Amino acid sequence: MEYIEAQPIYMQIADYFCENILLKKWHSNERIPSVREMAVLMEVNPNTAMRAFTFLQEKGIIYNKRGIGYFVSEKGYKKVLDYKREEFIKKEMPSFFKKMNLLNFSCKEIEEIYEKTYKK
Repeated sequence: MEYIEAQPIYMQIADYFCENILLKKWHSNERIPSVREMAVLMEVNPNTAMRAFTFLQEKGIIYNKRGIGYFVSEKGYKKVLDYKREEFIKKEMPSFFKKMNLLNFSCKEIEEIYEKTYKK
């Protein structure tokens, strides 16, 4: 995996988890790769991988069954969706709206572009 310097590696690993949950590759109560497996897959120190697991566990997205491993929580999909939407609103949208305003785009124009691009 190629990492972005502006974001901590453990958060990029957490984003990888979130993406897999949103894409429904990982489902509620399904076992996910272990800390060691993720460390090897992502080519990072196990402590870095563990930080991602801890972050996701604190958000209620994953949970640990002692001696068995980590699993996607019952409401993991909803929690990821809420978390990523909030993050998008706070981090991405202000810049998007600023550019939209500078370039004199209307919401209607953006909607039309969206429809052409994603609603084929």
